[in-house]
Amino acid sequence: MLQCQLGRPLSAMGDHGATSTGDPQLDEAVRRWLSWDKNRRTRAQVESLVAAGRLNDLRTRLCSRMSFGTAGLRAPMGAGFNRINDLTVIQSTQGLHSYLCRCFADFSSRGVVVGFDTRGQEDSGCSSQRLAKLTAAVMLSRDVPVHLFSTFVPTPFVKLGAAAGVMITASHNRKEDNGYKVYWCNGAQISSPHEQEILQSIEEQLEPWSASCWEEELVESCSLRTDPLTQINSCYMDELTSLCFHRDLNSSCPLKFVHSSFHGVGHVFVQQAFYAFGFAPPIPVPEQKDPDPNFSSVRCPNPEEGESVLELSLLLAERENARIILATDPDADRLAVAEKSDGCGWKVFTGNELAALLGWWMFFNWKEAHPDPADTQKVYMLATTVSSKILQTFARIEGFHFEETLPGFKWIGNRIHQLSQMGNNVIFAFEESIGFLCGGLVPEKDGVSSAVVVAEMAAYLHNKKLSLNQQLLNIYQTYGHHVSQTSYVVCDDPPTIQTIFCRIRNFDGEASYPKTCGGVRIVHVRDVTAGYDSSRPDRRSVLPVTRSSHMITFTLQNGVVATLRTSGTEPKIKCYTEYCAAPGTSEASCLEAELRRITAALLDEFLEPERNNLIRRCV
Repeated sequence: MLQCQLGRPLSAMGDHGATSTGDPQLDEAVRRWLSWDKNRRTRAQVESLVAAGRLNDLRTRLCSRMSFGTAGLRAPMGAGFNRINDLTVIQSTQGLHSYLCRCFADFSSRGVVVGFDTRGQEDSGCSSQRLAKLTAAVMLSRDVPVHLFSTFVPTPFVKLGAAAGVMITASHNRKEDNGYKVYWCNGAQISSPHEQEILQSIEEQLEPWSASCWEEELVESCSLRTDPLTQINSCYMDELTSLCFHRDLNSSCPLKFVHSSFHGVGHVFVQQAFYAFGFAPPIPVPEQKDPDPNFSSVRCPNPEEGESVLELSLLLAERENARIILATDPDADRLAVAEKSDGCGWKVFTGNELAALLGWWMFFNWKEAHPDPADTQKVYMLATTVSSKILQTFARIEGFHFEETLPGFKWIGNRIHQLSQMGNNVIFAFEESIGFLCGGLVPEKDGVSSAVVVAEMAAYLHNKKLSLNQQLLNIYQTYGHHVSQTSYVVCDDPPTIQTIFCRIRNFDGEASYPKTCGGVRIVHVRDVTAGYDSSRPDRRSVLPVTRSSHMITFTLQNGVVATLRTSGTEPKIKCYTEYCAAPGTSEASCLEAELRRITAALLDEFLEPERNNLIRRCV
C-alpha cells in the first residue's frame, strides 16, 4: 500500500460537523475526504465512523491507498482512499490522464476506451456502470475522446486501438469488491514501469479537478463520447471465426452444452459465439443467466471452485442430458469446464488439464494447416511460471517455442505483443487459474472464445468416439503424465513470512538454498525475488525481478517442480507442485501419491507450519 501524503494537520474539523480525533494525520485525512467526496453514501459512511469514534476503521480506510496488483486496482466498494468508490476512481483517472498526456503526443485524438461489468451494491453507491461514467467524465472534462460502452461487456472487449483502456470489474471476487483495470495501447494490461508512473501521477492529482468530474450526465451530452459496442462486438465475432476449424461438424453436433454466466456478462456473448461457429446455442442456467450484482445463487462467483459452485449447472445438465458444462466468471475472462463420463459421474477439469487439451487442440489444427515443419519455428505458446509445464513438453517434442512469464496475464499479454512485433505467432497461452487465450484475438485471457473452442474440440472428439477426458489421457500417454496440486498456508503476520523466506534463502548457511526435499535432491533453484537461477550459466533469472513479493521455484531430480509464492492480495503463501513424468512411465495414481508426499514435505520442511502457526489449505 502507498501511504497518504497528508500535508499539514488540522486540530479540528468543525467546518464539516466533526470533532478532532486527536490524531493530526487522521484529522487531515478525514478533512480531505469530507472536502472532496461528493457521493452522499460514502460521505455518510465516513461521518458515521467519525461520530462513533471508530478510529482504527478510519485509519484503515483513509491512511493508505490502493496499488496496482496482478489484477489492477481491486478492493471492497465503499468510503476510503484504499477502497473503490467515486472519489478514488476519479483520482485514478486524473492520474492516468496526466500520465497518458506525457506518453502520447496524439492522446487528444486517440482517447481511451472504457468498459464495465454488472457489479454494484446499493449501499455503496459504487456500481460498475456509474464508475465507468465517472471515468469517462474525467477524460471528457479535459476534451479527451472516450469510447464508453453503452452496456456491460466482457473484459476482453476493452480494445480499440486507443491510447489506453479502463475496465471496471472485480472479475470473480466476492460481491462487495470492485476494481479498475488499465490496459495499454497494445491491448495488454499495464505492467512495470507504467504501474509505478501512474501511481505517482495519481498521488500528484488527488484533488478532483472540477465539478465536471462528478457529472455522469456528461457522457450523454458530450460529442466526444462514442459507443463502440456494435463495432467491437461485430469485429470480435468476425475474428472469432479464425478459431473455427470444423464448422461442418459443429452444425450437426449431437452434443448438448450447458452454459452458466454466473450472474455476469457472459450469456449474450457466448450465445453469439456459438452462432458464429455454427452451433446450436448452449442451454443457459436460467437462475444465473441474467446479471445480478448480489450473485444470489452462488456462495462465491468463481467457477474455479469446482462442483461446489456448479451445482445448478450440474442439475440442469442432468435434466437436459447435456454432457458438457461451460461456466464463465462474472466478467467472462475465465472458463471452467465439466464433462459427464459414462458411469463415472462428472469430471471438472483443472486449469492445467484444460490447458493440456486446448494446447493440443490449437497445435493439432495449426499443424493441419501448416504441414511444412519450417513454419513451426515462428510458433509460440506461453504460460505463467506457476502453471503446468505441459506446454513446455509439447514444445520440446513438437518443435515449436515455449516461454514462461511471471504470474498474471498482464505478463502474457505484453509478451504476446512483443513476439507478434517480431513476426511470431502465439497460438495459445494460459494461466492455471482457468485463464486461457486461443489464438490472438486479444492479448488477454478470454472465456467467451475459449468456451466455443472447447465446444468445437468436444464435437470433433465426439465424432471420433472420444470424450474430452479420454483425449486428455491420450495426451498424457503421448507426452507423459503431468499431475499438479495447488495448496497454501494462511499467515496473517508479514514478519513471519519474511522470516520463512529468509530461512529458505539461508537454509544451510548464508546464501544457500535447500539441497533436498522429502529426501529427493533439488537440482535447480530459481528465486525471482533475488533474480537468481542456478540452472543458468550466469546464475541470473530470465524472468523479471519482483522484489515486492516472494517466489522461489525448486526443480527436483524425480521430475517434480515446486513453487512457493506469496499472494499479492491475500495473507497466503501459495504452493504449486507438479510431477512431470516421461512418456510411458508410472501410472497416474503412483505419481499423485508421490506428488502429495513431496508437497507435504515441502510445506513441513520449508514453511514449518506448526512452528510458525500457519493454517494449511488445499485447493
